[in-house]
Amino acid sequence: MKVIVAENSGPCYGVKRAVNMAIRTGHAAGGPVVTLGDLIHNPRVITEMQNRGIGRVDRPEEVEKGTVIIRSHGVSPEIYRKLRKKNVKVVDATCPIVKDIQRLASGLARKKREIIIVGSREHPETRGLLGFSHGRGRVVENESEAGGLPVRKKRAVLSQSTQDLETFQKAVAALVKNTRELEVYNTICSSTLSRQKATADLARKVDAMIIVGGRLSSNSAKLYRLAKRIRPRTYFIESAKEIKPAMLRGAEKVGISGGASTPPEAIQEAVDTILAGIRPNSPREKSRHD
Repeated sequence: MKVIVAENSGPCYGVKRAVNMAIRTGHAAGGPVVTLGDLIHNPRVITEMQNRGIGRVDRPEEVEKGTVIIRSHGVSPEIYRKLRKKNVKVVDATCPIVKDIQRLASGLARKKREIIIVGSREHPETRGLLGFSHGRGRVVENESEAGGLPVRKKRAVLSQSTQDLETFQKAVAALVKNTRELEVYNTICSSTLSRQKATADLARKVDAMIIVGGRLSSNSAKLYRLAKRIRPRTYFIESAKEIKPAMLRGAEKVGISGGASTPPEAIQEAVDTILAGIRPNSPREKSRHD
């Protein structure tokens, strides 16, 4: 049996940056440090933050003093305003790519565009983008919702940074039919696109796929759905402990891919668990694009 790890698996720049910022802040702060929501969507990393003395709150109202770290997904302008009224230090760990999308949404709002955001309605990044749309934004999650919008003369459409490309393209195609002039901004980050392509390529070459990621991770869930469309024997796990022999029975090649918030250790543990269950010193290789 071969275990093949997809290229570009594991944490992206924005996630690494946020984690490093949180660790440095925890070391330097002289008082309490909390993140506003989960710093990233991975329970292993959240536990690590807690072990380092970094707490978590859900709302600005829960913070009285110390330092607040803005999560990698970003927040709305209203959250920043609430924090400025507090006697706290704010460390902004918003992913730079998300920051760029926020500025884009704000600029489109100033031009009085109707802004369509293709993304998960309850995802924190999308909620933040709605705030930067200043009342001119609305979220669609799929082609059907996009096609159900009323006819408009002009619209702009952008995407949650971790959206899958196929969903975005189908939503845009639907909007073309009910919008006379459509401005399209593909704001899916390049890291997400590369990870999706590598995962899809690998799924075509193996007998079974395992996606490693947090249950709340939007990009990991999208990798799972993408791989499963290609390779029905695809499994979504949060840790190596969830790997069962039945998942791999009869498979000669097993592919593994990890989401943008998945620590490298979690991917390696999945590889080690599979190899330990087969035979020692089984070959392992990296995937390559043809």
